[in-house]
Amino acid sequence: KRQALDRVSFDVQEGDFFSLLGPNGAGKTSLINILTQLNRIDEGHIEVFGLDLRKEPVNIKRMIGLVPQEFNFNMFLTVQQILFYSAGYYRLSPKAQAPRINMILKKLNLFEKRHVMARFLSGGMKRRLMIARALIHRPKILLLDEPTAGVDVETRQEPWAFLKQLNQE
Repeated sequence: KRQALDRVSFDVQEGDFFSLLGPNGAGKTSLINILTQLNRIDEGHIEVFGLDLRKEPVNIKRMIGLVPQEFNFNMFLTVQQILFYSAGYYRLSPKAQAPRINMILKKLNLFEKRHVMARFLSGGMKRRLMIARALIHRPKILLLDEPTAGVDVETRQEPWAFLKQLNQE
């Protein structure tokens, strides 16, 4: 059995932007997978907003929005359908879903593509859709694994500006 992480320790304050940098295989994705409970923590202690990961995994999971490296939505659904399903998964009230979805789509310049099947989007648009989906439930923590993968230089600025605005709010 190989140990993925050893003696990792850090504190991130509310409102901070925090980056994990390191070479491939350093454990960045493993750490994200532990925080999102895709991987099990074998030893050590993780606390998120005062909650112990081992004792309150569901409450912690509700606080996190995740943008994984790989696209993991149904490519045969429209942009809007993907976001409505995610909103329902997080139990957003039906009344709150459409305004939230429309606001996020406008901020990420995807509103005009809301009726387009995901498979017809460019790589950068798919990445922005992943960000939109991760934000649908107003998470306290947003985890982005390789957030600029497949996004051209000009388009990178749009999601970052929106994320900075959300962070300030």
